[in-house]
Amino acid sequence: MASRYFTSESVTEGHPDKLADQISDALLDEFLRKDPMSRVATDKTLVTTGIVFVAGEVSTESYVDIPRVVRNTVKRIGYTDANYGIDGDTCGVIVSIDEQSPDIAQGVMKGARKNGKGVGAGDQGLMFGYATNETPQYMPPTIQYAHGLAQRLSHVRKKKVLDYLRPDGKTQVTLEFDEHSGKVKRCEAIVLAAQHEEHVEQSKIHEDLKREVVAHVLPSQWIDGNTKFFINHTGKFVKGGPAADAGLTGRKIIVDTYGGVVPHGGGAFSGKDPTKVDRSAAYYARYAAKNLVAAGYADKLLIQVAYSIGATEPLSIFVNSYGTGKVADDVIERTLRTKFDFAPGAIIEQLDLRRPQYEPTAAYGHFGRDDLKVAWEKLDRVSELSKSMGLKAKR
Repeated sequence: MASRYFTSESVTEGHPDKLADQISDALLDEFLRKDPMSRVATDKTLVTTGIVFVAGEVSTESYVDIPRVVRNTVKRIGYTDANYGIDGDTCGVIVSIDEQSPDIAQGVMKGARKNGKGVGAGDQGLMFGYATNETPQYMPPTIQYAHGLAQRLSHVRKKKVLDYLRPDGKTQVTLEFDEHSGKVKRCEAIVLAAQHEEHVEQSKIHEDLKREVVAHVLPSQWIDGNTKFFINHTGKFVKGGPAADAGLTGRKIIVDTYGGVVPHGGGAFSGKDPTKVDRSAAYYARYAAKNLVAAGYADKLLIQVAYSIGATEPLSIFVNSYGTGKVADDVIERTLRTKFDFAPGAIIEQLDLRRPQYEPTAAYGHFGRDDLKVAWEKLDRVSELSKSMGLKAKR
């Protein structure tokens, strides 16, 4: 039978880029905790050996001790020893935060004054949301299992199941799919890069990671004699974290979303308050796609939405069901326009986006998270949408 292969990657919370993402979102959470109306763009964090640079723009009525938040985040992730490349207690923290541009602020608020519909989009751009019924989380299986491996890698480190592991790590999963049914046949390859202490033999690491990580995440029937394992493929992974590779907010946007299965608009999420449609509209498009797929409109559904700065309504909405729709794509598009409100202010209210909740999303993906209680993952529109689809299908 014909096959096709697809690969997605993930990284652990100790990866330098993810360290930067989590710092950016920890700061956002603290500003929102003190002042829910804060406009925040702490999306320019850089981490390198012994130093964290935080730059961006914030308009708020609150005060946040930025160095304290940075240090606590670094320590929570596990960087508590200078030998790891950065230590939360001793690292330098350099801050350059300005007030948000009045030109941007004018764009955010002018729609509210003009139309009375709430805030306008904080910038122009295009965003994508996606859902598929291939997994219980409505996520592509390659990214779902890559995240699972990364989370398990951090779990066995923190619980000291494998006490020689350090915070940095990466995972990658290649699955073989049946060309005709689209279902997973088997696992073609697994890549694991796990930072570790110097003294540990690679043979032990290989054996331990297969037993304590892979066996707890991948279905056993997918692993066969031809599955390839690439574990610390360079031979060792002792030097890691910011000491080995500087980290920057927003460099893992494919890890954050759908693992490369569908397009990405280009805007990162972390450090941005919900007036930034890069984040809020992508969340809402995911919410809409997930509920529509769960309601039976399609097996797979991609939604693109676009905005202009200050706009209180999207410029365009596009859908693609990849030929899996139970109704036509134009019917799905009309349903989106009538059943979902993509106005930036309405998105913020519907998904309760002004509360602190973002730091946990900054590692292991923003979507498909069973461990987080976030509104954009709720399936609370399925019954209503199913009834609506029944009426449309009869016409």
